[in-house]
Amino acid sequence: MSKISNLFNMNKDYTYIIAEVSQTHDGSLGQAHSFIDAAAESGADAIKFQTHIADEESTKDEPFRVPFSYEDNTRYDYWKRMEFTEDQWKGLFDHANSKNIDFLSSVFSVKALNMLDRIGIPAWKFGSGEVFNSILLEKALKTGKPVIISSGMSKLSDIREQIELIKKYGNNFVVLQCTTAYPCTAEKIGLNMIDVIRNEFDCLVGLSDHSGTIYPCLAATTIGASVVELHITLSKYMFGPDVSSSVNIDELKLLVNGVRFINTMRNNPVDKRVLSNELEDLKSIFSKSIYCSKNLAEESIISEGDLVYKKPAGGLIPSETKNIIGKRLKIRKLKDEIFNWSDFYE
Repeated sequence: MSKISNLFNMNKDYTYIIAEVSQTHDGSLGQAHSFIDAAAESGADAIKFQTHIADEESTKDEPFRVPFSYEDNTRYDYWKRMEFTEDQWKGLFDHANSKNIDFLSSVFSVKALNMLDRIGIPAWKFGSGEVFNSILLEKALKTGKPVIISSGMSKLSDIREQIELIKKYGNNFVVLQCTTAYPCTAEKIGLNMIDVIRNEFDCLVGLSDHSGTIYPCLAATTIGASVVELHITLSKYMFGPDVSSSVNIDELKLLVNGVRFINTMRNNPVDKRVLSNELEDLKSIFSKSIYCSKNLAEESIISEGDLVYKKPAGGLIPSETKNIIGKRLKIRKLKDEIFNWSDFYE
């Protein structure tokens, strides 16, 4: 069973972590498999690729949004170089399953969707541009599988339309707050939108981050994000348009540990009354009581200079100082002996 099913069946905080490869494999099947091993070792719930079929989604005249490639003259050429065959995608899917990590891939054409459906992909991820492709979205919804949609270019009214379409088919879904900027600066992350979307649409919400750091996903987890997605790279020196927006595998491991720590904290609210009782033994060790600062004879009248405050606790506490100054001792007291009420005349 895929891990994403946990997301919709749990009655507690759980954050589904997606490690996004995008095109950072640069068309190398071997690199794509290496990403699966690295993401699985990190403890992420899912690894996500993008499935492009150039002839189904692009023309040979499509320009680069930002020129970056040393070997591709057009965006079409780049998409063509990123293609894998159905058997190769199936191999990646099977590899992920063997490593106990969900395999996801964003789709950009009906042909890609049909291919991934045959392979057995457990859920659909729609990027910020493809959410406006209602034909593709509707075909995905007809499979009955959960849908994750990014809102990078969507207004609230657009999100409402997308959710209404999803609800028409009854699929489980998550909306991700996202800002389409690579890399995205802190000022544009839009963490506040997680609560806005959650309150507006009463649905599971998460964050798709392109900052190249782990901070936004950790922050989103503290406010109950159900999904966090971030780009990953095997090295900051790898080639590709998303590397500057990616974290490396060591950072991904740190993120996973942080998210699980935060999930545990959120699932275990502390009752101070119960906690205080549990820590009573420690309280006696770390707290202080009133002790003799020097040897005192029987019948001595206590002055402030006769008192010192030391650990462990067990006798009169410091706040009783004003009540014992001026009292007469019934017994002799030695330096560093603790004071009790039975030491004094009434």
